[in-house]
Amino acid sequence: MRFKIDIEEIKGIIDGPYRILTISPVIDELKKIAKKKTKESKNAKIVLKLIKSKRIEVLKSKGKYTDDVILNLVDKNTIVATNDKKLRKKLKRLGTKTIYLRAKKYLAIS
Repeated sequence: MRFKIDIEEIKGIIDGPYRILTISPVIDELKKIAKKKTKESKNAKIVLKLIKSKRIEVLKSKGKYTDDVILNLVDKNTIVATNDKKLRKKLKRLGTKTIYLRAKKYLAIS
């Protein structure tokens, strides 16, 4: 993978119980990327395997744009993991926390 972050690191930054979920448009994007012959395709394949091996629940959701689907699903109890700056700003305005990669080395929450 591009950055050596273990999904288990989430335990260190979230207090209390939590569930890790993703949405079907994310899976669709990863599958499209995985079919290409690029560096990103290798990472996409690894992430798809991780989602399967960790039994991460995939919420079936309709919508053309992944960001819009996320913004329509979140509430104050949701924490979204993303490095997308525009999405993080929109989520912050909604009062939703985000987990993001800081200094390409560790996870942070805001």
